[in-house]
Amino acid sequence: MQATIVVGRLVAFAALVAAVTFGNPARADTVKVARSEKAGAYLTDGKGLTLYTFKKDTPGKSVCAAECVTAWPLYYGEKISAPAELKPGDFGSITREDGKKQTTYKGLPLYYFFKDEKPGDTNGHGVKEVWFVAAP
Repeated sequence: MQATIVVGRLVAFAALVAAVTFGNPARADTVKVARSEKAGAYLTDGKGLTLYTFKKDTPGKSVCAAECVTAWPLYYGEKISAPAELKPGDFGSITREDGKKQTTYKGLPLYYFFKDEKPGDTNGHGVKEVWFVAAP
């Protein structure tokens, strides 16, 4: 029992040292700005995954539901942290008709795209001419 406590404390200490030494890991509620030749400047989450907007949405209202959400998973961060080039007041959240929360940028709901596999992928940009990277 005492060995378990010691090991637990060592693991906690190692995690603290790693956080101080290497910085905190990317969080879902962090938004960054990335750039690509294809899409220009666009928003990402803290891990670098691209965030999208849906042309059929209106400020404060998402119309993406059912199968749409399977292809375009919702982005939600509890308290958004953004770089200085973005205004904190441009971020908000909505509660959707399905009861789930979703982060908004300038009123528009934010999504991921299921075919983006790694940071820097912008495979959803321009899909059916209604899905676009969230531009700062």
